[in-house]
Amino acid sequence: MNADRALPNVAIVGRPNVGKSALFNRLVGRKIAIVHDQPGITRDRISAICARGPRPFRLWDTGGILGAGETELSAQVRQMAEKALRESELVLFVVDARDGLTPVDQELARTLRKSEKPVVLVVNKIDNPRDEALAADFDALGFDKTLPISAEHNRGVSELLDQVEAILPAISNQQSAIGNFLSIAVIGRPNVGKSSFVNALLGSEHAIVSELPGTTRDAVDIFYEREGEQFLFIDTAGIRRRGKQSSSVEIFSVMRAERSVRRADLCVLIVDLTTGVTAQDKRIAGLIQQAHKAAIVVLNKWDLLKPRRGGKQTIRQLVDEARARLFFLDYAPVLVASARTGENIERLFWLIEKIRRESHAHIGTGVLNRRLRAAFAANPPPMKRGKRLKLFYAAQSGATQDRQLHAPEFVLFVNDPRLITDQFRRYLEARVREAQPFAGLPILLTLRARSERFERRS
Repeated sequence: MNADRALPNVAIVGRPNVGKSALFNRLVGRKIAIVHDQPGITRDRISAICARGPRPFRLWDTGGILGAGETELSAQVRQMAEKALRESELVLFVVDARDGLTPVDQELARTLRKSEKPVVLVVNKIDNPRDEALAADFDALGFDKTLPISAEHNRGVSELLDQVEAILPAISNQQSAIGNFLSIAVIGRPNVGKSSFVNALLGSEHAIVSELPGTTRDAVDIFYEREGEQFLFIDTAGIRRRGKQSSSVEIFSVMRAERSVRRADLCVLIVDLTTGVTAQDKRIAGLIQQAHKAAIVVLNKWDLLKPRRGGKQTIRQLVDEARARLFFLDYAPVLVASARTGENIERLFWLIEKIRRESHAHIGTGVLNRRLRAAFAANPPPMKRGKRLKLFYAAQSGATQDRQLHAPEFVLFVNDPRLITDQFRRYLEARVREAQPFAGLPILLTLRARSERFERRS
């Protein structure tokens, strides 16, 4: 079931390259959808909450209907746009003032009138008052509400929000509608099955699935509710090696995927079992590690390998092999699954809940200090600048009792934080995990300087 059903839905529709994504970004206040001169860039439905007006609503950016130039995808793009129309209380029909009225605009207008949904005709690219006369060309479409705007220059957007506010039905309990949700980024190389995995997980074709690699170019936000818990799944563009990106659009897609890692609470790294863990998989895992994000590794396409290598022993071998290749992400649970058959897909939610519980675990101060002092004694830190790191005291930052996911943080009071090496930091993290595994979570060690004289006085 979709979350945020108390929020009304507003769909942005129009032919390719009229400025739908620019308007989407302007209304939500963030650059989520890719804006580019090349037609057909947005191929998935993208959603976000718009909170610029008096009350929030869910905004949907749809793929350009017709003219995308990719016959294998055009039917799916159209279906996704039509689904957004069915589920929306209001439609923003965007046209391009510079191009004037086109036959595709007229066809879309007829389709929208048949839907019997409220429609605001948005005449985009009216960049200055002199261009406002261009809006008159679209009177022939017969819509009551027409607004000239410039999404790029923020002209007329406030007036558009006023129109949306006047048309949308009232909502109740706005605060609970937006709610606290867990943000989960699904990332990986192109064509490893990210969109198929999301669709299998949520039981609905939210994201376009195609044999063409790179079908998802935007990071697609999908809200989902399960047993009272709210989730935001971010289906990201496939992350290619920099040298293999064929266009500026793909470079933007990779940048959005990397940004999705940063804004997620938890990252699900999808790996293709038929190829195994590649060097690019390791680079993507490195992005997760550098961003200090909770993580799960999913070895997808088990259905293709199972006939040749079935059995629990083989699954253990596959997991061990993946862990060995992704050793620096060793805190992440590994799940062997098949998006195509659905095998083990549901287990992801069990792992998410386990990680959430682990994020609220707390190590007592006495236990922590005894364990870390023993670690220093058993394996003293190396000399650096003629000095050695000394530990005075350690404590875990206070754990919260909410349902959100928090990486455990430990504050170490030492003589000089600059004396710690990366290797010794990893050694201390491993000793902490012996007391509490914190499965799926990175461990944050924060070092603070204290003098020995201060510690003796304390």
